[in-house]
Amino acid sequence: MTTIVAVDIGGTHMRAASYSQDDITPIKHKRIRTLASEPGGFERLTGVIEDVWPQGEAVSAIGIGSPGPLDPHTGHLLAPPNNPQWHNFPLAPKISEHFGVKSFLDNDANLAGLAEYRFGAGKGHHHVLYVTVSTGIGSGVIIDDRLLQGYHGLAAEMGHIIVDPNGPPCSCGFNGHLEAYSSGPAIVKYVFGELEAGRKSSMKRDMDLSAREIAEAAHQGDMLAIQAYQRAGEYLGIGVASMLHMFDPSVVIFGGGVSQVGKLLFDSFDSSLKKHVFHPRYLDGLVIAKAQLGDDAGLLGARALAEMKLGL
Repeated sequence: MTTIVAVDIGGTHMRAASYSQDDITPIKHKRIRTLASEPGGFERLTGVIEDVWPQGEAVSAIGIGSPGPLDPHTGHLLAPPNNPQWHNFPLAPKISEHFGVKSFLDNDANLAGLAEYRFGAGKGHHHVLYVTVSTGIGSGVIIDDRLLQGYHGLAAEMGHIIVDPNGPPCSCGFNGHLEAYSSGPAIVKYVFGELEAGRKSSMKRDMDLSAREIAEAAHQGDMLAIQAYQRAGEYLGIGVASMLHMFDPSVVIFGGGVSQVGKLLFDSFDSSLKKHVFHPRYLDGLVIAKAQLGDDAGLLGARALAEMKLGL
């Protein structure tokens, strides 16, 4: 029996689980705090893997998901934003050396998309676009049943599509990226900018607002909050239209906390998408779906990566 260990490294927590090939329920599962600003991160990672290592079973491979940028071809982390200790760090080679088995690394958004394709809302589709709308915007693309990685392993960074070169700064420092319009922090930043300009609202400048609280205000009829989500949906439609033009998927799957607000975001997204595709054929038979795997997507994607690399 093939056994895989999967790892999901997040900004707040890192998780590990072991799986047998014929079951998506883990044999063992463990979650610990990442503590990215404290030393000893690699030792914490190897420790959590050891905690889920199945007794009496030979592990065939370890799959690892992490925020990028990273190089999946070499298994090196390049510059994870929340973990400066791991900049230019050969994570997968070091894990392979430590445990004596093959280890594979990829971007967490890519792996969430791979998980939805294998086990979730993308099952039965051969061309999949997965989009996560949360603190940032990430994506994963499946083409002809293959995960798109690209020459440098940096493909499918949808959050950094330029939707307006004169637009506001993105978290990466460049201007006008989709993430600067449609992510949770972008929605909050827009609201505070309008409040500073004197817009009337039930929300106030001295509030510690989040995207969720702005959504609640919108549901109570606050016009600024409604407009903030309409604006985010408009630009999200522009970004997805560009991805349709490049990859022509049969399903677009949305995950992430901001995507959970429903019509508040997606009414304007739908109209924007229809307006910005250059031919309606792109929309024929296109399925817009909600992600199904929730917090398990990262682990299941890391498992799917390892299985894919082993040819399973």
